[in-house]
Amino acid sequence: MANNKTGIAVQGRKHWAKRNRTGLYYVSIWLIGMAVFQLYPFITSLYYSFTDYGIFNAPEWVGGDNYVRLFTLDTEFFNSMRATLEYTFITVPGKVIFALIIALILNKKLKGVNWIRTIYYIPSLLSGSVAVSILWKVLFMDDGFINSLLSVLHIPTVAWLGSPHTALLTICLLEIWQFGSSMVMFLAALKQVPTSLYEAALIDGAKKTTIFFKITFPMISSVTFFNLIMQLIQALQNFTSAFVITNGGPSKATYVLGLKLYTDAFRYFRMGYACATSWIMFAMMLVLTLILFATSKKWVYYDN
Repeated sequence: MANNKTGIAVQGRKHWAKRNRTGLYYVSIWLIGMAVFQLYPFITSLYYSFTDYGIFNAPEWVGGDNYVRLFTLDTEFFNSMRATLEYTFITVPGKVIFALIIALILNKKLKGVNWIRTIYYIPSLLSGSVAVSILWKVLFMDDGFINSLLSVLHIPTVAWLGSPHTALLTICLLEIWQFGSSMVMFLAALKQVPTSLYEAALIDGAKKTTIFFKITFPMISSVTFFNLIMQLIQALQNFTSAFVITNGGPSKATYVLGLKLYTDAFRYFRMGYACATSWIMFAMMLVLTLILFATSKKWVYYDN
């Protein structure tokens, strides 16, 4: 009897070992890809940020000189950081609020609502597209469609891309326009809010604003938190629109950190210096994300 139990136990271990090996074979493709294309560049960029590396020469260790230079000698760095933070603090709330408003509208029983949802989602599929950025540039250039429409309506035209005061806002509008992914998340969350809560509130005579702030928003606050985090990370890494539409101008008003990083790395071939900029971008993402997590305890509601 003991031999039979031992044999069964050995067979069971062999079975699970085989299952584990099979699972590892499938997962290994992803693990290798992550190690080669994500983990290795991540660690290597940290090393390069402490070196004088110009692509055509071997990296030479310089310690923290790149970071010291960024914060003390590089006059463009703080301007780029300011432009990046302005872009982030305009686009992230704007995109999330606009997505929530549209989701609330599309959550109602409307005729052809499925087609309307699809139309609203399409711009998000083109997020980061060079073609969309070129289209936006054509729309808002001095003799573009928007100014032509204003002229027809006898409204003074605006130098959307030619003025430092409006160029960054114009790029922000492009990002806010691509709100489809956040809208879909909100729409899914709204579908999960129990209708019994609304019925009870209506019986008690609650107003629509009270229902939204006391029932709807708390119940979808976790999705709001998720959207804020994802949009924050995306906004801080912006590059395509600033590069294609204005190339950092006018007067460096749209010269965001992503564009500065690209310029240092591939125009001036200061790869080590660009890596230092990328790690500062990463630090900004980390700090702002931690701030959101710290404040989430006061306004994010979870069922459990």
